[in-house]
Amino acid sequence: MTCSCFLSRVRRIIEGFEHTVIMDQIGIAIVGCGGITLQNHLPGLAVCPAVSVVAVCDTDATVLDRAKQQTGARFASANYEEIVRLEEVQAVIVATPNVIHSPIALAAIRAGKHVLCEKPLAMNASQAKEMAQAADHQGVRHMTAFTYRFVPAMRYLTHQVQSGAIGRPYHFRSCRLQDWGDRGLGWRQVAKLSGSGELGDMLSHRIDFAHLLMGPMRKLVADTRRFIDKRGSQPSDLEDWVALIAQFERDATGVLESSKLATGRSESWRSQDYVEVNGSEGSFVFFTERWDQLQLGRKAGTGLETIKVPEEFWRWPGSTRDPREGNPLVTFRYDQAFEFIDAIRNRRACRPSFWDGWRAQSVMDAALESARDQRWVELPEM
Repeated sequence: MTCSCFLSRVRRIIEGFEHTVIMDQIGIAIVGCGGITLQNHLPGLAVCPAVSVVAVCDTDATVLDRAKQQTGARFASANYEEIVRLEEVQAVIVATPNVIHSPIALAAIRAGKHVLCEKPLAMNASQAKEMAQAADHQGVRHMTAFTYRFVPAMRYLTHQVQSGAIGRPYHFRSCRLQDWGDRGLGWRQVAKLSGSGELGDMLSHRIDFAHLLMGPMRKLVADTRRFIDKRGSQPSDLEDWVALIAQFERDATGVLESSKLATGRSESWRSQDYVEVNGSEGSFVFFTERWDQLQLGRKAGTGLETIKVPEEFWRWPGSTRDPREGNPLVTFRYDQAFEFIDAIRNRRACRPSFWDGWRAQSVMDAALESARDQRWVELPEM
């Protein structure tokens, strides 16, 4: 073997070793270190082996300092461009106001980083599609944080529907009712920062449910209302309530409603979060707070019966999380981080991806257009 061939072989071995080391220990940068990061992302990353938060970024100095102390991150900056370029970072989590999701994600993608981005993915479908295309072109993993996909009962419902248990799909129905009163929502009540109100905040998850269970929508008609013009002494210019009627490509129908003003309904998982699917052979009902059960309506039956979710659906495939530890109404969220990291390690597509975020964003754009013009709106081919 010649000297040049030998050296070339050594370089390939070293490069392969370095790549293995990088993949074994994945460095994470978190951009946006507020409540969602503390509630979902940090606990989720904590149950992922060989993962460390090496960098944090936030424009609020107090929040940034707290995040650095809590994570032990080596790097902290208010400049996301600086953070995403760090060699120590292999993946970026974006948990900021919606208006800067796209710029941050695209900067991370250009730097060759994998990206998990909070929902809604962007301010509009055009931005969301650009993000998905850029990530595919760069060959990085990309994920939209549709957290409720990871509820065990939703996973089991998805399995039942996709295996044909309901027969021909007829109807999809979802209803998310919370009581937020007139309290302040920060940037979430400002159109130029958020894009939409209840539509993007809560109904986006249910739009993703609809796509997951029934496939793409063909057209829709929607309405929105803002009842509270001032929240926490600050103006609000976004909707408190939204509803839409949809026709799916599979010829099924859908009715989706979400509200922040269902007085007495409480907030979070304590409030109503309901999904029902009806088909020629049966029906299923899902409630978020009933994480380990569904209701089943059989053909020619006399009513709904409760069925238990098998333990194989209690956690995401391969997740190291113990589903018997902690509050199951919270800990299911941690599987989201596992899915992101596992997709990186195994060089496969994330579930859900940016493309799922784009599909939901397309529906949101159509809903806003329909509410504005008071008419049915056709959806782009998905």
